[in-house]
Amino acid sequence: MVNTDSIRTVVGIIGNVISFGLFLSPLPTFVKIFKAKSVEEFKPDPYLATILNCIMWSFYGSSLVSEDNILVLTINGIGFFIEVFYTLIFFTYSNWNKRKKILIVLFIEAIFTVVVIFCTLHFVHTLKQRTMIIGIICIVFNILMYFSPLTVMRLVIKTKSVKYMPFLLSLANFANGLIWVIYAAFRWDPYLVIPNGLGALSGLVQLILYACYYKTTDWGEDRPQFEMSKV
Repeated sequence: MVNTDSIRTVVGIIGNVISFGLFLSPLPTFVKIFKAKSVEEFKPDPYLATILNCIMWSFYGSSLVSEDNILVLTINGIGFFIEVFYTLIFFTYSNWNKRKKILIVLFIEAIFTVVVIFCTLHFVHTLKQRTMIIGIICIVFNILMYFSPLTVMRLVIKTKSVKYMPFLLSLANFANGLIWVIYAAFRWDPYLVIPNGLGALSGLVQLILYACYYKTTDWGEDRPQFEMSKV
C-alpha cells in the first residue's frame, strides 16, 4: 500500500505546480501593462505582499526552521524571483507616486526580513520554537497575500466591473489554497492549514464576484478569450 508520506509528497508536488501557475497567472496583466506602457488602474499591492510572503515561507520551509518541508521552500523561492520581476515591471511603468510607494514598502519588507531572520537564528534555539514563531508570522503574511486583492474587490463592487481583477489569478488563488490545505492535513500543520484555508475562501469570493459582474463589465478590446459558461 502507498503510505501517507508518499501521498503527501505527491500532493505537495501538485501544490508546487499549482502554485507555479498562481505565480504565472498575472502574466496577461503584465503583457497588457507592457503594451500600454502604463499600469492604468492595476494595483501593486498583491505583488508586494507576495514578495514578503515568499521570503517568510522559504525561511519556514528551510531546515533551519522546520523538518521535511523542502517543497514549501522550493516553490516559494521560485515565487520570490517571479514576484520581484513583476514588481520591477510595475515600477517601470508607474508614475512617481506609485514608485515611491513601492520603494517604501520594499524597504520596510527588507528591514523586517533581516530582523526576523537574525532574531530567530540567534535567540530561538529549537526547531519547535522556530516553527511556531515563523509559522505564526507566515500565517499573517499569507493572509495579507491572499486578501491583498481586497482593494481590487472593492473596485469591482464599486464599478460593477471585473476588468482589473484578473480571472486566472483568482482561480489560481482558490486552487492553490485548497491543495495546500490537503497537503498540510496529512501531518496536521496548522501554520499551513489556517492561511491556505482562508486563501481558498478569498479565491472563491473573487470567483463569485467575477461571475456576478462579468456581464456588466465594459471590456472594450480586452474581452477574455473564454466564455463564462466554462467557468
